[in-house]
Amino acid sequence: MLQFQPPGFVQRVLSTPLGVLAYYTHPHSAAGEDNRPPLVFLHSLGGGSSAFEWSRVYAAFGQSHRVIAPDLIGWGLSAHPVRNYQVDDYFQVITHLIEALAAPPAPVIATSLTAGVIIRLATQRPDLFQRLFLVSPAGNGDFGRDYRASLPALLASTPGVDILLYRLGAANELAVRGFLSTFLFANPRRITEDMVQAYLTCTQQPNAQYAALASLNGTISFDLSRYIGQLTVPTHILLGEKSRFTPPAITRRLASLNPQAVKAVIEISDAGVLPHLERPEAVTAYLQDHL
Repeated sequence: MLQFQPPGFVQRVLSTPLGVLAYYTHPHSAAGEDNRPPLVFLHSLGGGSSAFEWSRVYAAFGQSHRVIAPDLIGWGLSAHPVRNYQVDDYFQVITHLIEALAAPPAPVIATSLTAGVIIRLATQRPDLFQRLFLVSPAGNGDFGRDYRASLPALLASTPGVDILLYRLGAANELAVRGFLSTFLFANPRRITEDMVQAYLTCTQQPNAQYAALASLNGTISFDLSRYIGQLTVPTHILLGEKSRFTPPAITRRLASLNPQAVKAVIEISDAGVLPHLERPEAVTAYLQDHL
């Protein structure tokens, strides 16, 4: 099994209502109470996603913060219950995680569709969050877009075709390399072998297709523009200049709906949808300056 954690980090587990959740943290080295402030990192919800996505950033905060970087239920090395995943499932698991481990309110860092879920959760439970750092937050149905009518969503909703689509389009090395180079990275030369193996390992976990297909078929899509205006938690938004999944113009349009809560929109040059994996030094520097 591939080890996902950077040097000094360990994998621990947390029981949740939906199953066992694996998370990564840096143990407190000094005797006595751990007074480091919490810092939660949440990965995106695309095929092969896991806490590995943030590992090149959270590694820099192991000494100064009580890092909590989970594989969400249905992803990575956490439990993969067979279910039709819904937005409420992520509300439940993330709430449980923060209340159990992060002594809320906590700063939370999240990506893409997960970042959109966090915005919605923060409108319901602002007490959980001290501050948000969100990379290209999206609901996949933003500004009235009917994502479920798209060809990928329709194929991923067709019984039989959905499993074949996952096996051919995600759960093999050729598909993973193509996904990373075509959709996630602005510069494919930055893709390393450990990235490929991390994503491949996660796509091949038993029952991994259920969470991934729920993202692809639109089950957990929503119109984030309907919710972001209700956000009150101070929020910083980062985006990759060459993001393909959520174009920078859409991210900026969403941010403009709530200038009171959104304190900054920062564009990371020469980066795709995952600037924290492609250009971790830029994202790390921003977080160190603003945490």
